[in-house]
Amino acid sequence: MPGPSSDEAERELRDLPDLKILGLLHGASNYTFLAQVGPDTKPGLRAVYKPARGESPLWDFEAGTLYQREVAAYELSKALGWPAIPPTVVRRKAPHGVGALQLFIEADGRHFLGENKRRTPTWMRIALFDVLTNNADRKSGHCLFDADDKVWVIDHGLTFHVDPKLRTVIWDFAGRPVPPDACGDVERVLLELERGAVGKTMEGLISQAELRVLKRRFRAVLAPGWKFPDPSSAWSIPWPPV
Repeated sequence: MPGPSSDEAERELRDLPDLKILGLLHGASNYTFLAQVGPDTKPGLRAVYKPARGESPLWDFEAGTLYQREVAAYELSKALGWPAIPPTVVRRKAPHGVGALQLFIEADGRHFLGENKRRTPTWMRIALFDVLTNNADRKSGHCLFDADDKVWVIDHGLTFHVDPKLRTVIWDFAGRPVPPDACGDVERVLLELERGAVGKTMEGLISQAELRVLKRRFRAVLAPGWKFPDPSSAWSIPWPPV
């Protein structure tokens, strides 16, 4: 059966009164829970819940902001039309307090490494999105494949920093230009960031300084001759890579 639309999933994740913790998802650096949204009497949405109070302290990201960055990344991807990020909202009424609630994707064992020779347009847009959001933690395992063979990307808490932080396993496009159709999307969303609804949305999720630098990255990508960056050091690849 088809799942809910993005708008419907957002509404249910944000507003349905019943949110039940099913268990702790192991392997995450922060407290991350599998939850069910909706009453036990009927099938509900399964979701990933990341409460602000469960975030581990970091020296370079402000405490209690990672969940907002998750939502900001989703909102930006929705405006661009890529990459596919599961619907993600700020949930205020939740067992461990305010946090991000993201639709759970039932995925198989595949990820970027092992699949990077196929789906070039998909990986290129994910790589471009990571440049735009300054993603400091794009692991291969953050790229999921669902039952319909669609690629989803998750885990965007370490994004939007004002300093260069790009760390990713997707360096396949280094030195290549941006596809023209992707440039059109970037140009359109830049206008929305500067004078439209997308900018207003982002103002509620990231700082003013982070929003200014985000717009600067958008403008840089649109500059004549811009190409995907090369890794600058061993630090440019996250560890573990999966």
